[in-house]
Formats: sequence, structure tokens, C-alpha cells
Amino acid sequence: MSTPRNPTRQRLIDAALELFAHQGVTDTTTKQIAELAEVNEVTLFRQFGNKHGLLLAVIKEAAVFTHIGQTLVQQANQTSSLDEALKEYANASLQALERVPEMVRSVVGEAGQYPAENREALGRGFTQANRYVAEYFETVIDRGQLHTHLPADKLASLLNGMLLGYAVIEFTSEFHDLWQNREDFLDNLVTLFLQGAVSNQPTYHSQPIPALVVSDLPASIVHAILQRAKKESLQDYALMYVLFGSGLSSTEAVALERSHYFSDRTQQFLQVAIDTPRQVPLNQWIMGKRYGSYLKNPLIQWLKSRKDAYPALFLNGDSHPLTEVDLQQQWQRLTSGFTTPEGQRLTIEQAQQTWCVDLFLRGMTIEQMQILTGWKASQLEPYAQRSREKAALEHAIRLDQKS
Repeated sequence: MSTPRNPTRQRLIDAALELFAHQGVTDTTTKQIAELAEVNEVTLFRQFGNKHGLLLAVIKEAAVFTHIGQTLVQQANQTSSLDEALKEYANASLQALERVPEMVRSVVGEAGQYPAENREALGRGFTQANRYVAEYFETVIDRGQLHTHLPADKLASLLNGMLLGYAVIEFTSEFHDLWQNREDFLDNLVTLFLQGAVSNQPTYHSQPIPALVVSDLPASIVHAILQRAKKESLQDYALMYVLFGSGLSSTEAVALERSHYFSDRTQQFLQVAIDTPRQVPLNQWIMGKRYGSYLKNPLIQWLKSRKDAYPALFLNGDSHPLTEVDLQQQWQRLTSGFTTPEGQRLTIEQAQQTWCVDLFLRGMTIEQMQILTGWKASQLEPYAQRSREKAALEHAIRLDQKS
């Protein structure tokens, strides 16, 4: 089911990125983009609908955030101190922003006018970039055996916020005396972080951080949800199949495209393109029950039923890519009336938690699950513990039945 990359589509995305960067989104016309890509303007509309649709594709497919991550991985292997890491990353980020001032102005000034899916894609892109930065800092902090008052992800969030604030002020105002120049800003920024975020002594929390409470769902509820989804529509059935069969987060699920799904007689998997890029198997067995095969299952049936050419794997009622808000609404509709054993309403996060616990019960190790989820071992331990608890309970029940 893998779809080859469309060279015309890619030329349009590349042309749009170049023009957006140099003259902004507002001043760039679809005619200019089509001319630079050497295609007819009608082709652009057929592929993306309008300029906002093309902007969405640029945000999602231009791989800008992935390139940031790859660059940081290389830098982390060469950087020995946190102050050097801060200075190098901040300087590189500002240089990158200064190369596309018009695009920064457009995004700042017009983001409120973008469709919801564009704003969500921007948010996911920033989040993905922030994860790369956090991993970069974490590597340097661990290597230097430093103790920080804030975790690496919070340091990254604050730093990125300050850098973006600098760019907004520099690119949207003609005069200010907030700092002398970029070097002055960077020196003060690094000093602030080193003095406020780093300590030579270990830091302790006055109160223990609460452990994650895993709330996986019983098999009976999972199968009932899938059965209800099957009766509702092909897409509903496919959507629940993906959530319970692959363990993707809602953010990852709505970002899926047709080309991200692959299947043959021996396997099927999804290519996750955001957050932590990776391949995830789509299980045909869910909580002890088989849902089709690798060549005939709810997702394949949904894809075969579609007559449109949209790349998104799931669509909303307006034939636009499904958003997280849309997905949340569908989850609430399909799980209405179901409650947990404790009497609580079901949350969409429980689909991922249920998948995770189920795979541990089926013999997966923490190391293997790190590859599938992109999570750290410490994040997975609560799920492994929950699976051990369930296994012990099930074993005790079987022993009692044999007595």
C-alpha cells in the first residue's frame, strides 16, 4: 500500500518553501509558485486546494525540523560543555531564522488566519524540534555530570521561546535598545541559563513526583468499542483499529498519510513521521482477538473504499485531514456509555496505554518497546509493571481454577 513520492508535488513544495522564505506567505502567489515549479497553476490547486493547503504540506513535509534534529545529534557528539552547547545552538538557530525573515514575519502576523490543521502542524513541528533540542541538552548534561534545576525538555522550551521572541522583535521593529546586537543577546542568554538552571550540587524535590498511573482497558471494552466502530463507518472502524493496534498517540495518528502505511502477505506497519520518526507494526491481533489479516483488515477496507486523492490517511466531514479535535470528538462518540472499572469515562490516551501493556504481556522487552515507542526506559517501566501485575493476577486465577 506504499505510495511512491510524486515529483510534481515535491517540486511545488520546494518552490513554495523557497518563495515563502524569501518574500513571505502573504506576498507569494500560487501563480509564482507554479511558475517556479514549472507546472500549471491548475495542477497546484488539484494537488493542494489552495495556498493554505500548500503551506500545510510545506510545514509537514519540508523536513525542516528533522534537519534540525540531525544537526543537533552531530553537534552533541562534538560539544563538551553546556555553555558551549547553549551558545552553539542559540547562534545556529538565530542564523537560520535570519535567513528567512519574511517567513517569520508572515507566520507571526498571519498564524491566526491559518486553518486549524495548519496551526496544529506548526505546533507539532515546534514540539518535534523541542524534543531534538532536549535530547541534545540531555546528552551534554549527562556527559558533564551536571545537575540542573529544570529537566532538559523545560530548558529547551524556555530557550526556544526566548530565541523566537528575539526573532519576532528583530524582524518586526525598526528600532529598540533591548540589546546591542545578536552577540550581546546571546551572551546574556547563556549567562542567564547557566546561573539560573545549572547547579554544582544535586537538587532535590521537596515532594516526590507522582508516578504515572497506567489505566489500560479490559479486553471486553476494547472489543466492544471496535464492534461499535465497525457498525458506524469504515473510517471509524479503521481509526479504532489503528489506535488499539499500533499504540500511536492522537498527534501521531492524525498526521498519518496513505504513503505511511505498508502491507504485504507477511507484515504491515505504519511509518511515523513526527515526534520520534520510526516504524510501528499494526497488529492484527488485539487483546486476544484477530481483526482480519495483513491483506484484508479494517484499514485496508477503508482505503479501498475511498475515491478521493487526498494524501491524509483519515479525513473529517469536510474532506480535510483529520485534526486532533476531530479525533477527540470521534473517540467520545464511539466510547459514549463505556466506563472504566472505576466508573470513569474513557480517554483516548487509554488506547495507547492498553496497547503498551498488552505487548508487554505478549513478551516484548523494555528495550524492544523503546524502539517501537521512542520512549525512555523510565517512561516504559510503569507499563511493564502493570503487565507484571496483570500476569500475576491471571496466573493466580488459573491456579485457583485448577484447585
